[in-house]
Amino acid sequence: MSKNPIYFRSAKAIAQAIRRREVSALEMVELHLHRIEQVNPQLNAVVTLATERALDEAHMADEALAGGVQPGPLHGVPITIKDSIETAGIVTTSATQGLRNHLPRHDASVVAALRAAGAIVLGKTNTPELTLSGETNNRLFGRTNNPYDLEKSPGGSSGGAAAILAAGGSALDLGSDVGGSIREPAHFCGIVGIKPTSGRLPTTGHIPASYGVLSSFAQIGPMARWVEDLALTLPLLCQFDWKDPSVIPMPLAHPDSVVVNDLCIATYTDNKVITPSDDITRAVEEAARVIATAGATVVSTVPEAISDAVALIPSLREAEGGEPIRKALKIAGTECPSPSLSYALDLPSPPAAHVLSSLLDELTEVRRRMLGFMQHYDAIICPISPWTARPHGFDPGKDRYKAWSHSMAYNLTGWPGVTVPVGMDGDGLPIGVQIVARPWREDVALALGARIEKSLGGYSPPTGTWF
Repeated sequence: MSKNPIYFRSAKAIAQAIRRREVSALEMVELHLHRIEQVNPQLNAVVTLATERALDEAHMADEALAGGVQPGPLHGVPITIKDSIETAGIVTTSATQGLRNHLPRHDASVVAALRAAGAIVLGKTNTPELTLSGETNNRLFGRTNNPYDLEKSPGGSSGGAAAILAAGGSALDLGSDVGGSIREPAHFCGIVGIKPTSGRLPTTGHIPASYGVLSSFAQIGPMARWVEDLALTLPLLCQFDWKDPSVIPMPLAHPDSVVVNDLCIATYTDNKVITPSDDITRAVEEAARVIATAGATVVSTVPEAISDAVALIPSLREAEGGEPIRKALKIAGTECPSPSLSYALDLPSPPAAHVLSSLLDELTEVRRRMLGFMQHYDAIICPISPWTARPHGFDPGKDRYKAWSHSMAYNLTGWPGVTVPVGMDGDGLPIGVQIVARPWREDVALALGARIEKSLGGYSPPTGTWF
């Protein structure tokens, strides 16, 4: 492996190289397919390949460029897509056995947007069944391993995406996030990812189509190795598709227009729910110092309502008694779900309607209090998880929601959150920090992420005997 192989470059740099005829789209697709062939036996990150179609599309991309066609911003760039997001003509299972032969007729809206920009889909990446676990493991495809330590998990639910991106097998992927499922795998695997503001992107074509009362927590977002790729890709995905009624066609500002020294930033390490490791504490503090040095006002403070937000989330899920998941399994035709779904299926019967109504009132109140905190700050720099990548099979048990609290609190608010790598812990595992911005201000989160990335180095490829 050369010191700086092209498959570790950004998607933006790869697209530029193709446009400049420094490399062909066909060469890039072949290189990435070969890279997947090299690393996937150890990772099990890519579960379905569309090899012949990808090669055909690469040929056509090169012919179009030679014929003078104006290329899109991702012309010829090889990408992968999380297996819960539908891809026309490529099997999409959401890791549930009832969909093992499901061949969508249409691309999800976000996939169609990337393909229209010239991206070439190589295949699908692994996820836990119906995306509902922090570990990427399922009955259909098995478990995915972390490229920095094969005995560790890449997280979930976008674990396959994070693992193959970190290993150089794809330039870009799409994940989905209802409780940290983009941000935590990005943190565990040393890459970047963004959960946009709730309602920013259409989720049309995602499986499951609904998470019940938690549907407003869910969002699709891009994952990559470098922040510039999130900034490049997000505008392509911001389309009103006339199918998802939750989408609000809000303007999207560019991070280059953000003046960092005009910002006021809140930062914390301990959210008063679960204390992170010393390594993560130091990483968040260092990221905050970078932004303070850049001229921003940085204040150590934590939203007072965050503990109430975290306590409310399991109550909302329990109030539904697992019915949204049972419905999704029935629609899929799955009779024997993975053990990872037991925490959500083994719930008591739903309570009376007045209990759910009261919980929804509490949800509105907690969101109001969190928004009141954010009135005084442009963004928050904080942990994404209390720890780095966990061993396979790790189960926080009754502390499950506490373990997810650093991420899931901002699914509850719906605010955008970026994860950017800032270094390694003592065991050589990546550490990412989370940058949360005000609603609709992805530009601020991305600008801060780019500044931290530039100062602290950003993505660093895995090393080791297997790699």
